[in-house]
This record gives sequence, C-alpha cells and structure tokens, in this order.
Amino acid sequence: MPRTNFQDLLDAGVHFGHLKRKWNPKMAPYIFMEKNGIHIIDLHKTVIKIDEAANVMKQLARAGRKILFVATKKQAKDIVSEKALAVNMPYVTERWPGGMLTNFPTIRKAVKKMNTIDKMMTDGTFETLAKREKLQVTRQRAKLEKNLGSIADLNRLPSALFIIDIQKEMNAVKEANRLNIPVIAMVDTCCDPGPIDYVIPANDDAAKSISLVMDVICQAISEGLSERKLEKEKEGSAPESKESISDNSSKKIRPRKPSKFDDVTEEEADVPTAVKADAPAVVAPVVAAPAVVEVAKEVVAEVAPEVVAEVAPEVVAEVAPEVVAEVAPEVVAEVTPEVVAEVTPEVVAEVAPEQEAEPKTE
Repeated sequence: MPRTNFQDLLDAGVHFGHLKRKWNPKMAPYIFMEKNGIHIIDLHKTVIKIDEAANVMKQLARAGRKILFVATKKQAKDIVSEKALAVNMPYVTERWPGGMLTNFPTIRKAVKKMNTIDKMMTDGTFETLAKREKLQVTRQRAKLEKNLGSIADLNRLPSALFIIDIQKEMNAVKEANRLNIPVIAMVDTCCDPGPIDYVIPANDDAAKSISLVMDVICQAISEGLSERKLEKEKEGSAPESKESISDNSSKKIRPRKPSKFDDVTEEEADVPTAVKADAPAVVAPVVAAPAVVEVAKEVVAEVAPEVVAEVAPEVVAEVAPEVVAEVAPEVVAEVTPEVVAEVTPEVVAEVAPEQEAEPKTE
C-alpha cells in the first residue's frame, strides 16, 4: 500500500513545476504536461518515488544509521528542523559549512570547542574570565550554535542526505557524491536529477508540498526506529531464555562417552596394569617361526654348544630337524632323552648313531 495517495499530493500542490523556459530536459520523464507556460509533474510517478525513498529511509533508520537533512531556503527551514528533531536526526538549516563532509574532522573540532564552552559555563570557569573575554566567548558560542548546533550529535559521516532544492544545496550534493554518500532529494522541473540517487519529482518551493513529503519520510524513519527498538528488546530477553534452557538440560542425564576400557574383559580387569603390559612376553608360548628354519646354517653352526645345551628342552624339540641335525653332536647328546625321543628318526640317525643303539632308560 502506498504511503501517500494522488489526491493528497494534488491538494498540496506537489504537481506544480517551474516555467517552461527554465526546465531541464533530464526531467522530461517526470513531466506530465505543460499548462499556461508551467510544467505539470506526473503525480503517479511521484507516488512511486516517494514510496521508494521512504523504504530506503526506513531501512537506514532500522540499521541505526544517521540521515542528514539539508534545507537552507526560507520556506523550508522551520519545517525541516521540526520534523528532523521529532525523529532525532541531524539537520542543516543555516548556511552549509564548506567541507562539512569532505573535511569532517575539522567540523568535529569546532563542535568539540562548542562543547568545551558549555562545560566552562557549567563548572564556573566562565565566571572567572574578564568581561571582554566573556563577551567574546559568548559570541563565539552563539555562532557555533547557529551553524553547528544541529549536528552536535553527529559523531561520524551520515549514511544518507535528504535535500530540499538541490540547486540551492549544490555544494552538499557535490560533497556527498565525492564521498559516495547516497542522496535523496525533492527535485523540481528546473533541476538536474543526474547526481541524485533517489529522485522525488515534486514542487520544492511550496511549504505545503515540502511539509507533506517530510511527513511521509519522517514517518518511515519513525517506523524503522521502532522496529530497531523491538529488535533490541528481543535480543535483551534472548540470554534469559538461553539460561533457562541450559538449567533444564542440566537436569537430564547425558549419555556416557565411550571409554578406552569398554573393550576390556572381566578377567583382564582384575590384572594390574603393569602385569598387563608385560603379559604378552610371559604368557605367549615359544613357537618356532618359519624364520628360524631359514636362518643361515653358518650362524647356527657357530652357536656355542654350551648355549644350545642350556636351551629349554621344549624349545629344542620344536626346532626344525634340519637345524638340529647340523648342530654339534655333543649338544644333542646333552639334551634330555625325552627331547631326543621326540626328534624324527632321521635326525637321530644322522646326529649320533651310537645313541640310537642304547636302550631308552626310564
């Protein structure tokens, strides 16, 4: 639904343009007709453009951005200052200070100076000055208040400019364009809409026309500020809800995380940790691996007989026959009879024939 209608714009005289001889050809798309040497603005397009500009203003206000209103012409000063103060936005209704945007740090210094004078008046320092110095400080304060009082709260560059009569405020338009600051403006038939980002084709000379457009724009800003306030309230209540959720979740029994001891059997659980670490070396039976058979014969032959004799009988019994056959006969003779009995007959025959003839003693 549009924020304004055709009839309200018609009653406010928004459709009246300038004389034909003063027109700018770039405004032709917004001109409806010519009557009595005066161009008539197409209000249907004005309705669309006002809604578009109002939506932009609403989004900026919702994001917490500042919009600077600029109107120094006589019939627009009071209207703009009143409407801008209602939505707590900065405005310039006196002479545009050169370099206000492009030389913003210097402007901020002047504002700080004005705040310093205000502090002097409150803490009593102002009363200690001489009479002539008081007069100078008072005049300086009045001048700063007149030119910069409305932008005292502007701590950084504005996010957008709203301008009434871009021909009169051309310096502001140029500075904004240089800094890539979007410009929303009421543009009459005699103006160039090229430097303007959001054009509102309207009569920028009549007070009623200015007041109607300002009402729509400020209403959109007010809506954006209200939505921002609601969002902040929701964010403030969000941590409380999160805390309540965490309290409830703490009462629930959380599933136990898997442990590295889950696969340990009951028998292993009774064995101390130190014993478990050494268990494989003690419990594992000695088995003659295939690698033993493949050991070089020279290495086995060089093994001292005394060492082989001291090997456990069970180990000697499990050694491959080929290896035992090549070991010194003296070593085999020293092995216990039980072990020799388990060795294959071929090995015994090759090692010690005399032992084969001896009866087995029991």
